[in-house]
Amino acid sequence: MSMTFTAEQDEFRTSVRRFLEQKSSPADVRRLMETDEGYDPAVWRQMAEQLGLQGLALPEEYGGSGYGFIEQIAVLEEMGRALLCAPYLSSVVLAGTALVQSGDDAAKRDLLPGIADGSAIATLAWVEDLAGGGTGSQCTTAQRSGDGYTIDGRKTLALDGHVASLILVVAQADDGSSLFAVDGSASGLTRRKLETLDMTRKVAALEFAGTPARLIADEGAAAGILERTLQLAAVALAAEQVGAAQKCLDMSVEYAKLRVQFGRPIGSFQAIKHKCADMLLEVESARSAAYYAAWAAADGSDELPLLASLAKACCSDAFASAATENIQIHGGIGFTWEHDAHLYYRRAKSTEQFLGSPSEHRDLLAQRLLHGEGVQP
Repeated sequence: MSMTFTAEQDEFRTSVRRFLEQKSSPADVRRLMETDEGYDPAVWRQMAEQLGLQGLALPEEYGGSGYGFIEQIAVLEEMGRALLCAPYLSSVVLAGTALVQSGDDAAKRDLLPGIADGSAIATLAWVEDLAGGGTGSQCTTAQRSGDGYTIDGRKTLALDGHVASLILVVAQADDGSSLFAVDGSASGLTRRKLETLDMTRKVAALEFAGTPARLIADEGAAAGILERTLQLAAVALAAEQVGAAQKCLDMSVEYAKLRVQFGRPIGSFQAIKHKCADMLLEVESARSAAYYAAWAAADGSDELPLLASLAKACCSDAFASAATENIQIHGGIGFTWEHDAHLYYRRAKSTEQFLGSPSEHRDLLAQRLLHGEGVQP
């Protein structure tokens, strides 16, 4: 596989960065994280209409642009760098990927165009236990009701679930774990925004009480759909973490050049040099892991399950370390609310746990290696 970006992809990345610098400045992030919605609808529309970001990697026959996973991770890396407050990860990466992976042509034809043009905000609700986000048994149940289904139960940690107009829900049906589409205005649906450490990314708890739902794909098909979706989402999140970690490194280096102590820039002190050098090594290693996993996803490689876990573990560690060292290098000012360092630290800690912690992914990686899963002969 070729692991280099083309000139067109680099130019597209530059355009995305320029857009985000204008629309997701630190002032914009602080303003939006204090709102209930957590995003700017005008900017969301501009992302779709001017850059086509929501439909970038979705199939053309369903309203997308038909580009691939490589272009999408370049976008996510820039979004992580800017700490963008928008439902891109929930709507495009999680819900959009789940629909594509479902193989349900009718559902894709009906639901993907709205995601692609930004008119719909979607999310994927599968987590029931705050202690983990596994794909195992579901307490949320689905019962046949006329030509459709009704859902009863609850979900938590649904990204942007409080504003989603489309919710994809994993529930237990007669033939096993299944995927359902629920309209955001459906009867029996109760949503509650949760207070979390990372104020730049909103999550919600959802309750369903006889809520009408539409079956996606076949009954019992959710496990396979969810497994593949979460693997791709882990790679996407790893790319976002790389962008944010790089920003932490850039902030640290810039401050080390400007801050003067004892008559010289603090960047000239060996301790600060070592911190910055270690950060650079960790960020570049994480970038390599994320890019390799992304190219494997784009090529449909059998190694994706291994590489997704490797990338998520490596990038989570690198981002958490970079965000911590960024605060340390900034000294006293780095601990203040007014400085942006704590916003990256909060995002680092939230993404470290979301879609599986580094230790969970290392365990999963070890199990797969032990059983020879995804290993090329």
